Amino acid sequence: MVEGEYPVEKSDKSTAAVISVSRGGLKLWVAVALTGIGTGIGAGAFYLLLQMLQRLAWPGGGSSLLEAAKAVSFERHVLILLGAGFLTGLGQLLLSGLSSGNGIDINAAIWFSAGRLPPLRTLGSAVLSIFLVGMGLPLGREGAPKQVGAVLGNLFSSSAGLSDDQRRLLVACGAGAGMSAAYGVPLGGALFSLEVLRGVLALRLVLPALFASTIAALVAWSVVPNGPTYVFPAYNTSALVVAWALLFGPLTGMLSVVYVRAVAWADSHKPEGWGLLFVPLTVMGIIGVTSFWFPQILGNGQEISELAFVGKVEPGLLLCIFLLKPLATVMSIRSGAPGGLFTPSLTLGAMFGGLLGYGWAHFWPGTPLGLYSVLGAAGMLAATTQGPVSTLVLMFELTGHNRSFIAPMLLVVTTATLSARLIEPRSIYDAKLNDKQLAARLAARAPSPS
Repeated sequence: MVEGEYPVEKSDKSTAAVISVSRGGLKLWVAVALTGIGTGIGAGAFYLLLQMLQRLAWPGGGSSLLEAAKAVSFERHVLILLGAGFLTGLGQLLLSGLSSGNGIDINAAIWFSAGRLPPLRTLGSAVLSIFLVGMGLPLGREGAPKQVGAVLGNLFSSSAGLSDDQRRLLVACGAGAGMSAAYGVPLGGALFSLEVLRGVLALRLVLPALFASTIAALVAWSVVPNGPTYVFPAYNTSALVVAWALLFGPLTGMLSVVYVRAVAWADSHKPEGWGLLFVPLTVMGIIGVTSFWFPQILGNGQEISELAFVGKVEPGLLLCIFLLKPLATVMSIRSGAPGGLFTPSLTLGAMFGGLLGYGWAHFWPGTPLGLYSVLGAAGMLAATTQGPVSTLVLMFELTGHNRSFIAPMLLVVTTATLSARLIEPRSIYDAKLNDKQLAARLAARAPSPS
């Protein structure tokens, strides 16, 4: 890792205790283990709740939200999403009374509050997001486990009397453990907690992150499926794919800038006052009407992405979902609904890669169309999270593939992240930071003067 690529801490004394066997280091290791266990239990409970809610809201499709949404009536689409809108407004009104501030964003808490979060409001937001995602809201299900892990990291830090630096680390490890448990990605979750949330890839921090994420995944695997999230054949690399990757990467980076800025706009324009009730109802009602003709916009996008990964989505539908899905996600955020952005970002990349892949294949056929969507998903994730290393590992764990298309994926991830950083310094997880916080975040990430 090049010095200065990520923020360097002012003091290493407390975090260095992580790998020691001193009394202080032992307390932190116990807190890491307890955070991992609690996060795994929470992720498993949320997974069961999500499955139950989805079957109640969208019966007849089993575990497939897409199939269930295709089978139900227009009236049900509208009523379920209007119900989600009412629940969003009511939930935000109730949550606003649990804390005097808005400090439930994990990134802001880690960077500017030493990892301190309002527990009741953060957990309430997590529960609300699971209800909304279960009802079909176009947001990710990983948001709730991440919030639980962050809250547990904060609580165990207080119980153990850990320093602020150790608290920051433990909260980031807890959030990464939530990602790990939600999708069964222990290595990717650990790297995500450090590279994207903590902003430091350092050996002294890797071990606790790995420990927390592994424990959380092992505990959650008693409930959450243990296997690749996306199943598709092992695609082979060719000169055509490498050439496409070199062209596609920068385009993905530029698209990610538009998406990140849209998310930032939506988060800064959430409703207030009576708008807390009326805006969600309007937004969700429109999503409900649209979803009758395009049920693929519902949920986090996992099912349509998997279809794209095997080349089973026609160009016309790719274009429609490419336009409608991110719009529905951004407007859901604008309405005040909580939820994750990981899988929706992956889906946007899969649709974009698939579209450009069809165009490329028209002139240079021979490459499986699904490979373009896989590479598009990786590029968009890397650019929107600005975490290229964690993205690569997450894609390997999510797909179960780690060699067949590594070269073009590296090219897409690298060029997409670089082009995005040249235009927009924020990731989707920095989108909630105000201008002053963003300036401080960038100053911390800038290279130290020699």
